[in-house]
Amino acid sequence: MKPPTEGLLVISSDPKDIGAAVRQLLGDALAYLYPAALRAAAGAGIADHLADGPLTAEELARRSGVDSGHLRRLLRFLATRGVFSEQPDGSFALTTAASVLRRDSPAPLRNLVLLFTDEMYWRPAGRLDETVRRGTTAFDTIFGAQIFEHLSKDPAKNELFVDAMADLSVLEHTGIAESYDFPASGTVVDVAGGLGGMLQSVLVRNPGLRGVLVDRSEVLERHRMTDPAVAGRFELAEADFFAKLPSGADIYLLKRILHDKSDEEAVRILQTCRAAMNESARLLVIDIVVPPAGAEQPNPTSDVLMMTVFEGKERTEEELAKLMSAAGLRISRVVATPSAMSITEVVAL
Repeated sequence: MKPPTEGLLVISSDPKDIGAAVRQLLGDALAYLYPAALRAAAGAGIADHLADGPLTAEELARRSGVDSGHLRRLLRFLATRGVFSEQPDGSFALTTAASVLRRDSPAPLRNLVLLFTDEMYWRPAGRLDETVRRGTTAFDTIFGAQIFEHLSKDPAKNELFVDAMADLSVLEHTGIAESYDFPASGTVVDVAGGLGGMLQSVLVRNPGLRGVLVDRSEVLERHRMTDPAVAGRFELAEADFFAKLPSGADIYLLKRILHDKSDEEAVRILQTCRAAMNESARLLVIDIVVPPAGAEQPNPTSDVLMMTVFEGKERTEEELAKLMSAAGLRISRVVATPSAMSITEVVAL
């Protein structure tokens, strides 16, 4: 009787399959060259230079201050991935993928590419084996502090981080805001809400609500809450989510906050939220909720990123419930959104 194979991985002995596997793994082992090439193109502003039409590598090099021969080879490489295209006359043009690297793109990815390929992300990834061995990120051993402390000492990197997170929010906040039934009136506090994209989206769709954008002063002074529909309906509040938050609001938002924090830090933040909440208030935790084992993962890359660069993780509903309980809170429901993230609605115990 043959052993059952259902549900098990099958290893092929077919030379064609083995050859394909070899090519796959060799390509994967060199895959870091692709984000490096993306970073070089984004940093040189190539997409912006091509906004008015195709240009030769020589003209692009002149405008961006790089070597034309190396730029041509770089763009040919990126063209194999659909980022830029080489024309029959040897010039290069934008593709849809390349167009989102433009500074004025409605789906702006330039800052995100520059952040995700920065040494803050790149170097810890190169020591992922160390992270797996010791169970904590290698970020502090590389940079002398964990990432948020490191950012606090580097204004330029901190601005890039804040801008990139705000640009990421542009791609997702509409669907998230439309997925939850907000009250007809009341106050929404967006905790560490960055430049305000999420809060603005909520207020635009719920004209009876008022908002409070909470963050550090240097972030608040660059807020993007400029839609006329929210004029006069929000205020800015400098606060520390480890210490004290504005009290008495109806809704508190924590978007992309808990997932990059350790369990201990997450509980401290939740305790601060609980101290600010009255008995009828709701806390909306907007993060990926990892499904049960065997189910399709919404964004497995994000979880590896959280353990590589941060001290956080993407959590299951059970893991989130433990954090809530430790802070005097409980999960009332989980609401799906069009993005990879869910809205975990939390109330007081």
